[in-house]
Amino acid sequence: MNVNKKIIALVVASLFCQFAMAEDNVNDKSIELDSIVVRGILPEKLESVPGSYSIVDEKELEARRPFSIKEALSSVPGLNIIQNEDPLGLAQNIGLRGMDPRRSARTLLMEDGLPLYLAPYGDPSSHYIPMLERVQRIEVVKGSGQVLYGPQTVGGMINFVTRPIPKDGIHGTISGMLGNNDFTGVYANISAGGEMGGVMLDISNKKGDGIRDNHDFEVTDVTLKGQLNINDQHTLVAKVGTYQEHSNVSETGLGTIDYARDKFQAPSGKNDAFEHDRKFAQLQHIFDINDNARLTTQAYYVHAYRSSFRQTDAPGGYDDEEVGQSTGVTIMDRCSGLVLTEATAETCGGRHRPRSYNYYGFEPRLDFKHSWFGVESDAVVGFRLHQEDIKRQQYRSANPLAQNLAWAKANGDFREDIRIEVETKSYYAQNTLHIGDFDITPGVRVEDMQFRTKVNQAGGDPQNARVTNNQTEVLPGFGVAWNGIAKTTVFAGVHKGFSPPRPDRDLRADGPNTAEVDKTSPETSINWELGLRSKFFKGVAFESTLFHTKFEDIVVRTTSGSFDNAGKAVMTGIEFVGRVDFGQVFDTAHNFYAMANYTNLWTAKFDSTSVNAFSTVNGLGEVETAGDGVISGKRLPYAPKHMASVSLGYQHPIGLDARVGLDYISNQEVDGPFRDYVLNAADPTGADAALSGLSGDIPSYTLFNASVNFKPVGSKMTYFLSGHNLTDKEYLASRVDGMSAGRGRQVFGGVRFDF
Repeated sequence: MNVNKKIIALVVASLFCQFAMAEDNVNDKSIELDSIVVRGILPEKLESVPGSYSIVDEKELEARRPFSIKEALSSVPGLNIIQNEDPLGLAQNIGLRGMDPRRSARTLLMEDGLPLYLAPYGDPSSHYIPMLERVQRIEVVKGSGQVLYGPQTVGGMINFVTRPIPKDGIHGTISGMLGNNDFTGVYANISAGGEMGGVMLDISNKKGDGIRDNHDFEVTDVTLKGQLNINDQHTLVAKVGTYQEHSNVSETGLGTIDYARDKFQAPSGKNDAFEHDRKFAQLQHIFDINDNARLTTQAYYVHAYRSSFRQTDAPGGYDDEEVGQSTGVTIMDRCSGLVLTEATAETCGGRHRPRSYNYYGFEPRLDFKHSWFGVESDAVVGFRLHQEDIKRQQYRSANPLAQNLAWAKANGDFREDIRIEVETKSYYAQNTLHIGDFDITPGVRVEDMQFRTKVNQAGGDPQNARVTNNQTEVLPGFGVAWNGIAKTTVFAGVHKGFSPPRPDRDLRADGPNTAEVDKTSPETSINWELGLRSKFFKGVAFESTLFHTKFEDIVVRTTSGSFDNAGKAVMTGIEFVGRVDFGQVFDTAHNFYAMANYTNLWTAKFDSTSVNAFSTVNGLGEVETAGDGVISGKRLPYAPKHMASVSLGYQHPIGLDARVGLDYISNQEVDGPFRDYVLNAADPTGADAALSGLSGDIPSYTLFNASVNFKPVGSKMTYFLSGHNLTDKEYLASRVDGMSAGRGRQVFGGVRFDF
C-alpha cells in the first residue's frame, strides 16, 4: 500500500503545482466554476456526468409537498425507504439497488457535502436529515463520480443542498402546517444579502403522533448561515446549527400474536424514548485563483448525543441463546416473565443506551481547467483529514425509577462502556477529458484509516481490552459520457465501492478483545453502469440504467444483532425514470404531465454459502452457533424485485398544480438468520420461526398519494394540501426488530408566505 500512497501523493502534488498551466481559452465543454457559493456534488455541466443521477429540485419539492424523506425521494428509481419507527422518517432506512436499508449505512447521506451520520466511519447510522423546507434541491448520485466523496461508496450518495444566501436585499418565508395525527409544523426563514455577503436564519419545528399508539415526536431545527465576500477572489461561508429530537419510540417490534391482536399497539410507548441532540459548525474559504481555478478549503465539527430507553428487547419472547422460547407475546426485558402491558410497563425499568459522538475534519479541494497535451479537461484534486471520538454506554435495572437516566447511572447495572477513536486520511483525484463528443473521467480515492477501540466494560464485566485496526483502501473509478446526439447522453462507468468496518462490530463481550481476531473486514464492491438519458423529444425527459454490483465480502446481521462478513453477493437490474409534459408537446399553457419510475432488481442474491449458514444447538437446547442464513442463491434481505412510482398531474396558468400518484413495493425477504429454514435447523418445533415476528416475508404493498398547490399569479401566498397513504392501507413495513406496521393515512395542509 505504501507504493500506492506514494503514487497518489505524487499525482496530487503534481496537479496542485501545475494548475497555473491552465489556458484561458476554454470551450463550452468545460465545467463552469459557478459563482454561487453553495455547491452540490454534481458539476454544472450535467451532460459530462458519466453515471446515473437524479435531481429533486425546489420546484418539485414544492409541488409534491412531501411529508417525509420517503415522499421526497419517491421519484428517484432504485431507492427502497422503510418507515417503521416514526412517521417523519427521522431514523432513516434507505437501501439503494438491493443494499440493506438498515440505518442507511450503505448510502452516503450529506448536507452541502458534509456527512450526516452519527459518525461517518465509526457508526454510520442515520438519525438526522435537514428539514426539507430549507433544502433547495436533493442530489442522488450512483455512478463512478463517487470517488470524490466518502467513506460509503458501495451504493450511492444523497446530498441535501440548502438554500443560498440572497444577493439582492431582504427575503423571507413563513409557513404553517396542520394535519391529522395531531401533526403541526412551522417554518421561518429570514435572510439578507448584498455585494459584501449576507446572513440567513432558518427555524423549524414539527411534532405529532407516531405510527404506533403512545408514540409521539417533536423536532426543532435551527440553522444560521453567513457569507462574507472579502474581495473578488476570496469568500468566507460559515454555517452553524442545532437539532433536537424527542420521540417516544419503541424500537422493538411485535411478535405474531401481538401483531394479530393490534398491529399498532406499543404498551411501553409512554416510557420508551429516543433523545437526539446534534450541533454542527462548517466553515469554508473559497479562493477563486483565476477564471480557471478555484481552491475550496473547509473545516467542520459535529457533536451528537443520542440516548434511547427501551423496556423490551425481544419481540414475542424471542431468545437468541435458547431455542423454543418465542410465545408471540412480548415480555418485559428486565422484569423476567412479566407480560408487557401499559400497566406492567409502569412497574418496571429497562435499559438506557446513552452515546456521544464527536467528529471533525479539514479538507482542501482544488477544481481547475487545463489543456495538457492539447486536450481540454476539468480536474479535481483534494484530501481530507478526519477524526472521530465515540463513547457508548449502557445501563439496566428492573426498578421503575430506572426510567430516569440519572437514577439509572447512579444505581443501575452498568453494562457497557466502550470508547472508539477513528483517524482517517482521504486522498482523491479526478480528471474529465473533453474529446469531441466524449467526456472521459478517470478518478481514484484512497482511504487510510486507523480504528482504536477501548472496551472498559462489556456484558456487565470489566474488560480493559484494546483493539487497533489499521486499513488502507485504493478505490479507482472510470466513466465515459458520449453526447453525439442532441440533448442525449450515453454513459458507462465502473468504480470500486467501499464501506468501512464499524469498530463496534469487532467487539466480543464473551471472548478476547485484545487479539487481532474476529474483526469485520471492510465491504468492497465493483459497481458497473450502462445507461442513456435524453431530452431529445420536446417535453419528454427520461433515463434508463443497467447496473451490476458484486460484493467480495458482504456484511450481514447475525441473530445476536452483531455483524459478520459472509462472502460474495450480487445485485443486477435496470432502472427507468421519465416525465412527459404535454403542455410543452402541444404548446399550451395548460400542462398535463405524467411522471414514472420503475426498478427491476432481477438479481439480488448471496453468491456463496457461509460456514455458519445454519444455527446449531447442544443437548440443553442452547445455541452454540448462531446461523447467518447466507446460502448461495438465496435473495438478499429487504431487496424487493420490483419498485415503481407513478404520478399524473395538471398545471394551470393561474398558479395551480395538482397531482395524484401511487408507490409500489414488491415482496421482500427478511434478514438471513431469521428465515424459517435457518431457525428450524436449530428449532425442530418451529416455535421461534412461527412466533417471534422476526421470520417471514414482507408482503408487497401499494400506497396512494395526492397533492394540490395554489399560488395565484403575482401573489406571495401559497396554499397547499397533501395526502399520503390515502386509502389508509394497513401493511407490514419491517421485521428487523419484530413486526412493525407502516404509516397510516397522513393528510396535512398549510399556507406559505414569501417576502
